[in-house]
Amino acid sequence: MDRDYAQPLDVAALARVALMSPGHFSRSFRAAYGETPYSYLMTRRIERAKALLRRGDLSVTEVCFEVGCTSLGSFSSRFTELVGESPSAYRARDHADGAAVPACVAKVSTRPVRNGEAKPPPGA
Repeated sequence: MDRDYAQPLDVAALARVALMSPGHFSRSFRAAYGETPYSYLMTRRIERAKALLRRGDLSVTEVCFEVGCTSLGSFSSRFTELVGESPSAYRARDHADGAAVPACVAKVSTRPVRNGEAKPPPGA
């Protein structure tokens, strides 16, 4: 899922690869990762979307489709829910402060945080 986040993935297809039933796969995934397969996938997509929006050379619509979302409305709603601001507002913000930060560090520090999930401590 991390590598193929932009592909149309569904629980049934993932379960077939894991040789499990869809229900058992979903329960096992949630037990291992603390969220549903769909939520995990959307978090990966939003992480990638944030990186593309910081770059600033793609429109919000282009970013939406680039990360594998098929609905701009659903993408914008989920982005706003996880990030706390709309994709347009995020794109318009000045991101020069983080330009010198290595991508691997930026990925950890800008990871979308779900309600109830602890944000990693600085430097972790």
